[in-house]
Amino acid sequence: MRLIGVTGGIATGKSTVDRMLAAHGAAVIDADELAREAVRPGAPALAAVAARFGSELIRPDGSLDRPRLGEIVFADPEARRELERITHPRITELIGERIAAALAGPAPLVAVDIPLLFENSRESLFEGVLLVYASPEVQLERLRERNGLDAAAALQRLAAQIPIDDKRARATWIIDNGASLDATARAVDVWWEAAVTDRRAV
Repeated sequence: MRLIGVTGGIATGKSTVDRMLAAHGAAVIDADELAREAVRPGAPALAAVAARFGSELIRPDGSLDRPRLGEIVFADPEARRELERITHPRITELIGERIAAALAGPAPLVAVDIPLLFENSRESLFEGVLLVYASPEVQLERLRERNGLDAAAALQRLAAQIPIDDKRARATWIIDNGASLDATARAVDVWWEAAVTDRRAV
Protein backbone atom coordinates (compact mmCIF):
# COMPACT_ATOMS: atom_id res chain seq x y z
CA MET A 1 0.00 0.00 0.00
CA ARG A 2 1.19 3.50 -0.82
CA LEU A 3 0.31 6.75 0.92
CA ILE A 4 0.70 9.79 -1.30
CA GLY A 5 -0.32 13.43 -1.34
CA VAL A 6 -2.22 14.90 -4.27
CA THR A 7 -2.11 18.61 -4.93
CA GLY A 8 -2.22 21.18 -7.70
CA GLY A 9 -3.39 24.73 -8.07
CA ILE A 10 -6.81 26.24 -8.07
CA ALA A 11 -8.76 25.06 -11.15
CA THR A 12 -6.11 22.55 -12.29
CA GLY A 13 -8.65 19.73 -12.00
CA LYS A 14 -7.62 17.80 -8.88
CA SER A 15 -11.14 16.44 -8.41
CA THR A 16 -11.08 15.01 -11.93
CA VAL A 17 -7.87 13.13 -11.22
CA ASP A 18 -9.18 12.06 -7.81
CA ARG A 19 -12.15 10.40 -9.50
CA MET A 20 -9.84 8.59 -11.92
CA LEU A 21 -7.65 7.34 -9.07
CA ALA A 22 -10.74 6.15 -7.21
CA ALA A 23 -11.89 4.29 -10.32
CA HIS A 24 -8.57 2.42 -10.25
CA GLY A 25 -9.22 1.40 -6.63
CA ALA A 26 -7.55 4.15 -4.62
CA ALA A 27 -8.93 5.40 -1.34
CA VAL A 28 -9.16 9.16 -1.89
CA ILE A 29 -9.32 11.61 1.00
CA ASP A 30 -10.33 15.13 -0.02
CA ALA A 31 -9.20 17.89 2.35
CA ASP A 32 -11.69 20.32 0.75
CA GLU A 33 -14.56 18.05 1.78
CA LEU A 34 -13.14 17.81 5.28
CA ALA A 35 -12.80 21.61 5.38
CA ARG A 36 -16.55 21.81 4.81
CA GLU A 37 -17.12 19.22 7.51
CA ALA A 38 -14.98 21.24 9.94
CA VAL A 39 -17.36 24.21 9.66
CA ARG A 40 -20.64 22.34 9.44
CA PRO A 41 -23.58 23.83 11.40
CA GLY A 42 -22.97 23.49 15.10
CA ALA A 43 -19.21 22.90 14.81
CA PRO A 44 -16.94 24.90 17.16
CA ALA A 45 -14.85 26.08 14.20
CA LEU A 46 -17.94 27.61 12.58
CA ALA A 47 -18.70 29.59 15.72
CA ALA A 48 -15.10 30.82 15.76
CA VAL A 49 -15.31 31.86 12.11
CA ALA A 50 -18.53 33.79 12.78
CA ALA A 51 -17.00 35.48 15.82
CA ARG A 52 -13.99 36.63 13.81
CA PHE A 53 -15.52 37.45 10.43
CA GLY A 54 -19.13 38.34 11.29
CA SER A 55 -22.38 36.54 12.02
CA GLU A 56 -23.74 37.68 8.65
CA LEU A 57 -21.62 34.89 7.12
CA ILE A 58 -24.00 32.34 8.65
CA ARG A 59 -26.93 31.58 6.40
CA PRO A 60 -30.49 31.15 7.73
CA ASP A 61 -30.05 27.36 7.60
CA GLY A 62 -26.99 27.61 9.85
CA SER A 63 -24.44 26.88 7.12
CA LEU A 64 -21.42 29.00 6.23
CA ASP A 65 -21.64 31.36 3.27
CA ARG A 66 -18.37 30.16 1.74
CA PRO A 67 -18.40 32.41 -1.36
CA ARG A 68 -18.84 35.49 0.82
CA LEU A 69 -16.08 34.36 3.16
CA GLY A 70 -13.87 33.72 0.14
CA GLU A 71 -14.31 37.32 -1.00
CA ILE A 72 -13.02 38.46 2.40
CA VAL A 73 -10.04 36.17 2.83
CA PHE A 74 -8.74 36.27 -0.74
CA ALA A 75 -8.67 40.07 -0.55
CA ASP A 76 -6.75 40.08 2.75
CA PRO A 77 -3.78 37.72 3.34
CA GLU A 78 -3.88 38.28 7.10
CA ALA A 79 -7.58 37.40 7.21
CA ARG A 80 -6.79 34.25 5.24
CA ARG A 81 -4.09 33.29 7.77
CA GLU A 82 -6.52 33.89 10.63
CA LEU A 83 -9.09 31.63 8.96
CA GLU A 84 -6.44 28.92 8.57
CA ARG A 85 -5.50 29.20 12.25
CA ILE A 86 -9.15 28.59 13.13
CA THR A 87 -9.90 25.73 10.75
CA HIS A 88 -6.64 23.89 10.06
CA PRO A 89 -6.31 22.09 13.43
CA ARG A 90 -9.72 20.45 12.97
CA ILE A 91 -9.08 19.69 9.29
CA THR A 92 -5.73 18.09 10.21
CA GLU A 93 -7.46 15.98 12.85
CA LEU A 94 -10.07 14.79 10.35
CA ILE A 95 -7.40 13.97 7.75
CA GLY A 96 -5.53 11.87 10.30
CA GLU A 97 -8.68 9.94 11.17
CA ARG A 98 -9.45 9.24 7.49
CA ILE A 99 -5.87 8.16 6.73
CA ALA A 100 -5.86 5.71 9.65
CA ALA A 101 -9.13 4.19 8.47
CA ALA A 102 -7.96 3.95 4.85
CA LEU A 103 -4.62 2.36 5.75
CA ALA A 104 -6.54 -0.35 7.61
CA GLY A 105 -8.51 -1.13 4.44
CA PRO A 106 -7.73 -3.05 1.24
CA ALA A 107 -6.96 -0.18 -1.16
CA PRO A 108 -3.51 -0.40 -2.81
CA LEU A 109 -3.18 3.39 -2.71
CA VAL A 110 -4.31 6.05 -0.26
CA ALA A 111 -4.32 9.47 -1.96
CA VAL A 112 -4.79 12.55 0.22
CA ASP A 113 -5.84 15.60 -1.81
CA ILE A 114 -4.57 18.74 -0.06
CA PRO A 115 -4.78 21.93 -2.16
CA LEU A 116 -2.27 23.83 0.03
CA LEU A 117 0.06 20.86 0.60
CA PHE A 118 3.23 22.71 -0.38
CA GLU A 119 2.09 26.02 1.12
CA ASN A 120 1.73 24.28 4.50
CA SER A 121 4.88 22.12 4.13
CA ARG A 122 3.06 18.79 4.40
CA GLU A 123 4.99 16.86 1.76
CA SER A 124 7.04 15.03 4.41
CA LEU A 125 3.87 13.20 5.53
CA PHE A 126 3.79 11.19 2.29
CA GLU A 127 5.91 8.86 0.19
CA GLY A 128 5.58 11.33 -2.64
CA VAL A 129 3.38 14.05 -4.08
CA LEU A 130 1.33 13.76 -7.26
CA LEU A 131 0.79 17.18 -8.83
CA VAL A 132 -2.21 17.82 -11.06
CA TYR A 133 -0.89 20.41 -13.50
CA ALA A 134 -2.46 22.95 -15.82
CA SER A 135 -0.78 26.08 -17.12
CA PRO A 136 -1.52 29.41 -15.40
CA GLU A 137 -3.40 30.52 -18.52
CA VAL A 138 -5.65 27.45 -18.36
CA GLN A 139 -6.13 27.94 -14.60
CA LEU A 140 -7.24 31.53 -15.11
CA GLU A 141 -9.67 30.63 -17.89
CA ARG A 142 -11.21 27.74 -15.93
CA LEU A 143 -11.45 29.73 -12.72
CA ARG A 144 -13.24 32.63 -14.37
CA GLU A 145 -15.67 30.28 -16.11
CA ARG A 146 -16.28 28.03 -13.10
CA ASN A 147 -16.68 30.74 -10.45
CA GLY A 148 -18.00 33.59 -12.56
CA LEU A 149 -15.12 35.85 -11.52
CA ASP A 150 -13.69 38.86 -13.26
CA ALA A 151 -10.00 38.80 -14.17
CA ALA A 152 -8.89 40.73 -11.07
CA ALA A 153 -10.72 38.44 -8.65
CA ALA A 154 -9.44 35.31 -10.42
CA LEU A 155 -5.85 36.57 -10.35
CA GLN A 156 -6.28 37.35 -6.65
CA ARG A 157 -7.09 33.70 -5.97
CA LEU A 158 -4.18 32.47 -8.08
CA ALA A 159 -1.84 34.79 -6.19
CA ALA A 160 -2.89 33.24 -2.86
CA GLN A 161 -1.10 30.00 -3.81
CA ILE A 162 2.44 29.07 -4.75
CA PRO A 163 2.72 29.39 -8.56
CA ILE A 164 1.89 26.10 -10.25
CA ASP A 165 5.26 25.91 -12.02
CA ASP A 166 7.05 26.20 -8.66
CA LYS A 167 4.92 23.31 -7.39
CA ARG A 168 5.80 21.35 -10.50
CA ALA A 169 9.48 21.58 -9.59
CA ARG A 170 8.77 20.14 -6.12
CA ALA A 171 6.44 17.30 -7.09
CA THR A 172 7.37 13.61 -7.23
CA TRP A 173 4.99 12.86 -10.11
CA ILE A 174 3.01 15.07 -12.49
CA ILE A 175 -0.31 14.50 -14.26
CA ASP A 176 -0.91 17.11 -16.96
CA ASN A 177 -4.61 18.01 -16.92
CA GLY A 178 -4.36 20.93 -19.30
CA ALA A 179 -5.80 19.25 -22.37
CA SER A 180 -8.59 16.71 -22.92
CA LEU A 181 -10.12 14.35 -20.37
CA ASP A 182 -9.01 11.42 -22.53
CA ALA A 183 -5.40 12.61 -22.36
CA THR A 184 -5.64 12.98 -18.59
CA ALA A 185 -7.17 9.50 -18.24
CA ARG A 186 -4.33 7.99 -20.28
CA ALA A 187 -1.77 9.79 -18.12
CA VAL A 188 -3.42 8.47 -14.94
CA ASP A 189 -3.49 4.93 -16.40
CA VAL A 190 0.24 5.09 -17.17
CA TRP A 191 1.06 6.52 -13.76
CA TRP A 192 -1.02 3.89 -11.93
CA GLU A 193 0.67 1.05 -13.82
CA ALA A 194 4.13 2.35 -12.95
CA ALA A 195 3.58 3.64 -9.42
CA VAL A 196 1.02 1.18 -8.04
CA THR A 197 0.63 -2.00 -10.10
CA ASP A 198 4.30 -2.61 -10.90
CA ARG A 199 5.39 -1.61 -7.42
CA ARG A 200 2.98 -4.11 -5.84
CA ALA A 201 4.38 -6.89 -7.99
CA VAL A 202 7.93 -6.33 -6.79
